[in-house]
Amino acid sequence: MRKIFFSLLTILSFQFASAQQNSFTTFPKGAAPEDVGKRLAYHFVDGRHELYAGQYIHYAEVCTWNGALDYALKTKDQKLIKLLQDKFEPFFTREKPLLPPKNHVDYNMFGSVALKLYQITKDERYKTIGLAYADSQWELPDNAKPEEKSWADKGYSWQTRLWIDDMYMITVVQNEAYKVTGDRKYIDRAAKEMVLYLDRLQRPNGLFYHAPDVPYIWARGAGWMAVGMPDLLRDLPEDHKDRPRIMEGYLAMMKSLKEYQRPDGMWNQLIDQADFWPETSGTAMFTYAFITGVQQGWLDAAVYAPAARKAWLAMVAHIDERNNVTEVCIGTGKKNDKQYYHDRPRNAGDLHGQAPYLWCAAALLGK
Repeated sequence: MRKIFFSLLTILSFQFASAQQNSFTTFPKGAAPEDVGKRLAYHFVDGRHELYAGQYIHYAEVCTWNGALDYALKTKDQKLIKLLQDKFEPFFTREKPLLPPKNHVDYNMFGSVALKLYQITKDERYKTIGLAYADSQWELPDNAKPEEKSWADKGYSWQTRLWIDDMYMITVVQNEAYKVTGDRKYIDRAAKEMVLYLDRLQRPNGLFYHAPDVPYIWARGAGWMAVGMPDLLRDLPEDHKDRPRIMEGYLAMMKSLKEYQRPDGMWNQLIDQADFWPETSGTAMFTYAFITGVQQGWLDAAVYAPAARKAWLAMVAHIDERNNVTEVCIGTGKKNDKQYYHDRPRNAGDLHGQAPYLWCAAALLGK
């Protein structure tokens, strides 16, 4: 009996590895993650800054920067790493006014790219900037509003809003601070916040409304949760008290996403609305969540690896000759109006799309 058990275990392990290998290693011409990532990363290096109202570095640029760095590390592209460092260098001097203020969840996530650069270079200047953004996300300012003070009193970030994109904006900078310092307070903060958002915002089917008062399942909004959960789980200690709840939320979401994937591999602008158009940034975020789950052994490779591959191949077809991702929904605030989501403009080269494409390219290159 024992021999039979181990034989079955060997067969299942082989099937798991085979499903992942076949889906993630062999690609048609032009679709290899090495090639796609190179096109998009070097395109980012050559691009101008994306700013909030012409003032501060936009979070979509930070997300793309992080993706380009992840890709450069996976491919050991030292030239690209140097170019990405050089792009940051002016923030210490003439471009210092472009640094976001430390007073908003979207602004504070800027610290993640500085902390990632510190891990690569060990240059203390990056660490100083990055930790300042991570710490100020929990340091209540003197002029805090009553609601902000209330969140802080409960141990949450005073920047808590219960908007689903926060679950990338908060967790990414806290997680990078944890990797830099080894201090559990950072990963504990991220996990506590994630559980709050799961308990308040996740629907019975595992997906998320754009906001509690907007009953529409917008792809990119849900995408921030789809990316934030596996990124946090990957670094969350196995014995952490919040790990089971976060894993439960992640697996529920992945199951539902698999059911709503289009036959062509994409996901729609409103995930559960068949008459909506396929949107690239949300698709890329869900694909990244599938790839990561398969690689970590959290998702069944036989089911999710082929789904991730199908999505990736569909995504690649939406990169134009200028290395811009097309069919990207522009930045979108919440609105209780279905037609509003249908009619959102789509920008080619919008960094909301460029970023998760780079995350996918890096992820497909291995753990």
